[in-house]
Amino acid sequence: MKLEDAKILIGDDSILARKQLKDVLTTFGGKHFFEAANGQEAIEKFKAEKPDIVFLDIVMPQKDGISAVSEICRIDPDAYIIIVSSVGTQTQLRNAIEVGARDFIQKPLNTDQIKSILSVKFEGR
Repeated sequence: MKLEDAKILIGDDSILARKQLKDVLTTFGGKHFFEAANGQEAIEKFKAEKPDIVFLDIVMPQKDGISAVSEICRIDPDAYIIIVSSVGTQTQLRNAIEVGARDFIQKPLNTDQIKSILSVKFEGR
């Protein structure tokens, strides 16, 4: 699968953070986006849209990113979830990986790191 064909879910309570990530992903070919403003909405969008890749913040209202990762992975153990956060402690990051997240991106966004993660998912590198 190519990124151009992938369904991408971005879950972050900051509309600006969602836009910034969407803009970066668009430069690499992303076209099909779904957005969620909190963890619970991310879970519902995941169920409805079955995205190929999910980017989630840790700190969000209603349900945090770690709880959302855990629930999404119960729905689909093969879900490809990347944590994107500025406040991630080592404990939070370890917890996110333990419940099923594949990787972590530190805010502010680093386009090279995003490109690397995308190449692993979509090009098998």
